[in-house]
Amino acid sequence: MPRDRRGLAPEDYLAHALQAKTAAARANWAQRGLAHRGSLEPTTKAMLLRQLYLAFYASGHFQKAYEIALQMVGLGVLEDVVQQDCARAIHAAGDIDLAVGHLRLAARQAPASRRAFHWWTLGSLLFLAGRHPDAIAAFSRAARWGTRDKPLYRGHLALAKLGAGIQIRGISQLIVKLADCPAGQGYGRFVLGHLAYHADRWDDARAYLTRFVERTARGHAAMAMALRGEVEMARATLASMQKAS
Repeated sequence: MPRDRRGLAPEDYLAHALQAKTAAARANWAQRGLAHRGSLEPTTKAMLLRQLYLAFYASGHFQKAYEIALQMVGLGVLEDVVQQDCARAIHAAGDIDLAVGHLRLAARQAPASRRAFHWWTLGSLLFLAGRHPDAIAAFSRAARWGTRDKPLYRGHLALAKLGAGIQIRGISQLIVKLADCPAGQGYGRFVLGHLAYHADRWDDARAYLTRFVERTARGHAAMAMALRGEVEMARATLASMQKAS
C-alpha cells in the first residue's frame, strides 16, 4: 500500500473524506486522495470520486457533479449506482431527458435486488414531469420487481394512472398497505398524502404531506435538493386544500 510523504495511503484520504463534516472538507480530502502518487485501485478510486461527487452535489454544483460521475462510469464498480448518480446530477442541472437515459441504463445494469429501485426512481422523475404514460410503464416494472417496497411502487403507480385520467379502485387499500410498510414512514408519506387527497381524505392528506415536507426540511441538504420536485408538489397540494377549505 503506497503512502505519500505524510504517511497516508489513498484509503486514509478516503476515510477522512467519509468523516468530513462539510462539503468543502469532503472535496478537499477526496481530491488529495485522487492525486496520490501511484496507481489507484479501481474500487478506492471510485469511492474517492463518489465523495467528490457528493461534495459538488451538496454544494449545488450539479454540472461538476455530473462530470465527476461520468468519470466513475467504466470503472466496473457498482455501475448501476453510478448511472443513478449521473441521473441525479444532470436532472438537477436541468436535463431531464439525459437523466432518463441514465436511469434506464441503471435499471438494465442493476442486479435483481436493485432493479425495482431504479425503475421506481425513473417513474418518480417522469411523474413529476407530468409524463404519466411513461411513468406508468416505469412504475409497473418497479412493482413487478419489487419485494419489501412493493406497496410504495403500487401506490405511486396509482398516482401516475390518476394523473393520466385513469380511474383507480381500492385507493383506501393501497393507503393501508403503504402505511403499514417501512417505506410509508419516509418518502411514502408523499405518496400517501396524494392518495389520501384523491380519496377525499383531506385531513389525512394534510397530515401526511405536512410530515413529508417537514421531514425533508430537517434532512441533509443533498436530500432536500434531490426531493425539490416532491416538496413543491406537496406544498402545491396543501395550498390547494387550504384554498378550497
